[in-house]
Amino acid sequence: MNNFGKVAVMFGGNSAERAVSLNSGQAVLRALVAAGVDAHAFDPSEQALSQLASDNFSRVFIVLHGRGGEDGTMQGALELLNIPYTGSGVLGAALAMDKIKTKQIWQAMGLPTAKYHVVNARHSDQLDYVKILAELNGMAMVKPSHEGSSIGMAKVTTPEQLEQAISTAFEFDSEVLIEQWITGQEYTVAILDQQALPAIRMTTPNDFYDYEAKYQTDTTEYHCPCGLSDTEEQTLGQLALDAFNAVNAKGWGRVDFMLDQQGNWYLLEVNTVPGMTEKSLVPKAALQADISFEQLVLDILALSQE
Repeated sequence: MNNFGKVAVMFGGNSAERAVSLNSGQAVLRALVAAGVDAHAFDPSEQALSQLASDNFSRVFIVLHGRGGEDGTMQGALELLNIPYTGSGVLGAALAMDKIKTKQIWQAMGLPTAKYHVVNARHSDQLDYVKILAELNGMAMVKPSHEGSSIGMAKVTTPEQLEQAISTAFEFDSEVLIEQWITGQEYTVAILDQQALPAIRMTTPNDFYDYEAKYQTDTTEYHCPCGLSDTEEQTLGQLALDAFNAVNAKGWGRVDFMLDQQGNWYLLEVNTVPGMTEKSLVPKAALQADISFEQLVLDILALSQE
């Protein structure tokens, strides 16, 4: 029997990723209950956080994606309540959620990341779209700085598309990241307790690994083993750990990469509360490492912050 006590599986919330979080949370809850853990669903959009204390919860398994759960705010609230929780702390969660700050840290540490431009809604009337696109070699990816699951993202190849994509991204965030487009293959590496799990290579007929490719289609393919040599996989795993630790992430998470046609790696982002649905990447990587979904959630829970 475990000694986790009464566990709140926190999912749902109010972010743009609520639907994904509901699916992830239900999967985690089912696995914990099946493993004999005294686990209960807890949706902070419907229940007051004070209930965690009044209902005598011992710890929280955070499965909130996006703002309000993956950005350090919930982590701070739980620390004030003195309740242990899974995953990264306040600083790591906040940094990883901010794609711009993450890239700036990686740049400062000499870790590989694509060229980029930052725009702020307050200065959007002063933008030179032609110049920005030219500086990024004529093709770019536009991303809200604080969203996940590819929400608000778009690939652009003309100044007109860039203007429209920035306008759309501003609906989600006041800061927008415009990143040079990397032509190549997309990989992801899951991290569990300072260990890199087997890398996964994703292929999709879509322009990029967008929301539809992640959650709504059956045309996305996941390759694990990913096709890299043992040496290449070890190199990628170490780069993933370096990137994960650079933003002070803890416990578990996922680091996303592009491999360009010249064989160069580029870091994309760190996810500190990755998806845990049946289509999600961390469970797929864990399975390749002979870690079942049930064991994975138990391992993550065992790493909960003290």
